[in-house]
Parts: sequence; C-alpha cells; structure tokens
Amino acid sequence: MSSIKKTLSMLMLIGIVFSVPYQLYAQQTTGFKVLNDYKIPSVGGWDYITVDGANKRVYVSHGMQVNVISTTGDSLGFIPKTTGVHGIALVQELNKGFTSNGRSNSVTVFDLKTLTATGEITLPVKNPDAIFYDDFSKKIITCDGGSHDLCFIDPVTEKVVATVSLGEKLETAVSDGKGKIFVNGEDNSTVHVVDATTFKEIANYKIDGGSSPSGLDIDRKTNRLFIACGDSKTMVIMDASNGKTVAKFPIGRTDGLVFDPQLKIAYASNGEGTITAVREVNADKFEFIENITTEPGARTIGIDLVTHHLFLPTAKSEPAPAPTTDNPRPRGKQIPGSFHVIEVGK
Repeated sequence: MSSIKKTLSMLMLIGIVFSVPYQLYAQQTTGFKVLNDYKIPSVGGWDYITVDGANKRVYVSHGMQVNVISTTGDSLGFIPKTTGVHGIALVQELNKGFTSNGRSNSVTVFDLKTLTATGEITLPVKNPDAIFYDDFSKKIITCDGGSHDLCFIDPVTEKVVATVSLGEKLETAVSDGKGKIFVNGEDNSTVHVVDATTFKEIANYKIDGGSSPSGLDIDRKTNRLFIACGDSKTMVIMDASNGKTVAKFPIGRTDGLVFDPQLKIAYASNGEGTITAVREVNADKFEFIENITTEPGARTIGIDLVTHHLFLPTAKSEPAPAPTTDNPRPRGKQIPGSFHVIEVGK
C-alpha cells in the first residue's frame, strides 16, 4: 500500500473513531418514564408545584390549599386557607414557606417543619401568581398578573418593601444570582429585567419566535434563559445578557419549564401529555433529546435536584366545551377524585 493510501486510511479510521461517540451522544435519550402515580383526594384546580429534594417533600398547589407529600407519595399534611393558591416558595434558613394566593391578594407564611400557617401578608397588588425566593437579594418575589407588577417581600419582617410596575401580565420569574431578576411578560411576549437592589426595570427583550411565555428557568453558569411559550408552542433559549435568541425548539401547549443544572437538560411540560427535553451542549449549542410521555393535563412541572426526577400534577377531565369569544381555550370539568401527581425519572 502506498504512503498516500496509508495516510488516507488512517484519516478515515480516525474519523470513524471520533464520530461514533458523538453519534451515540446525539441519539441518546433521557431514559425517563412515568415511575409513580400519587393520588391526592381533595378537589380543585392546580398550578405550580415545588419540590424540596433535600428534605424529600413536594408542595402541590391545589384549589384553596397546598397539599404536601413526600417524594415517595406519602401524605404529610396540607396548608389551608391559601385562597386561589398559585405557587410555593421556600426559605430554608428561616424555616419558612410562602404561598401566593391569587384570589385573596395575599401571601400565607407557614412553618416548614410543622406546616402550620404562622401569618398572612396582605399585598398591595392583584392576583399574585408565580412566587420564588431570590437568594441574592434575600427577598420573596411575586409575579402579579392582575396589577402587572413584581412585589418584593422581606421574609424576615414579612413586610412588602417594593413593587415594580412592568405594564403587562406577568408569569414566571428567575434570578441570575447576581442581582438581576428576569420575568416573562405574557401580553407582549417580553422578558423584563429588574435590578433586585434598586427595584427598577433596567432592560426588556422581545422574545424572537415565541409568544405567550409562561415557564422560565436559567442556567446561571452560561447565562442562558429557557423560555416556554405556550401559544407558539416553542422553547426559546435566550442570551440573558442581551436578549438574543440562541436556539428554538418546538414543544406543546406548555405552562411550565425546569432546568437541571447538573444534567444540563431543560424540560418543558406540555398539556398534551409530554415533556420536551432539550440538552445544553455548551452556551451556544443545544439539541433536542426526546418527548417523554406523561399524561394529558400535566402542564406544570417541578424538579428534584437530588434525584433528578420530575413531578407533575394533573387530573382526569371531561371533554372540553367548544371555544367561545369569552373563553377561547376552555377546559373540561375535572372528574372528582382523579387529581394526582406523577413522578417521572429512571
């Protein structure tokens, strides 16, 4: 064999060796499936679900209360009188939990150990929806759909310290851990950026290729936002420093998204009965993994960052009525006794 042929053969062999791992990686699935089904007998609708993996607890917003179960499905109790509850935020160092009560425009404070309500904070806002704890500013923040603002609460004094008007219906918010809060504006399909120290809006980014954003999470290491847009059925990945779109992927009619910083996977929960999984290869490269089968109606999602399992509330429903002008996206009535939480993992 000539030296030229030997060289070409070696180059082909090297190409095969180096291409195989990438092909295997690119075709790899999550291996996730529905593992468990945890019944919750009380009635009512639902919204956000918060998973505390370190303490093996799952907090489920459900009608007028928060049901608390273990990560193995055992009932641990409930937090009552959280009228129209949407979300749950936890402050472990203070042993306090906080719920956003959309119908009473308030936040209920409860003891994390006993689950006993210890107070209620009346808010100067309307329809507090998503709620979370910003570990940078040490504040509880509510996203207020009715009054179109963010509300900052000191969890120590349990007092409102600021509100920031943003001019549209707000959905989920996240923090970069360095002083910036990012929040989805549903009406104008915009990400608003708020300074957590000055309580002022410092930028806003129009979402390219996505409409009606709801679910939101962030990779703090790469400064990438993962935005789940329900109307356009698109996951938009945005550079949080300038608002530029890095990647887009088709999803379903979603209302939730979580990011696993260790596995580098974003999961969008789709009401059609799937979870769309997208892997972050690096800050500028992302790839679709698969659509994991769940159940119809499982549109919100929580993540256990210890086990990497996902938890989604849902229920069986009657067929939805025909859309109307007043109700363009009607939902069928929930079948009594069918509410449950599914656990997804491997």
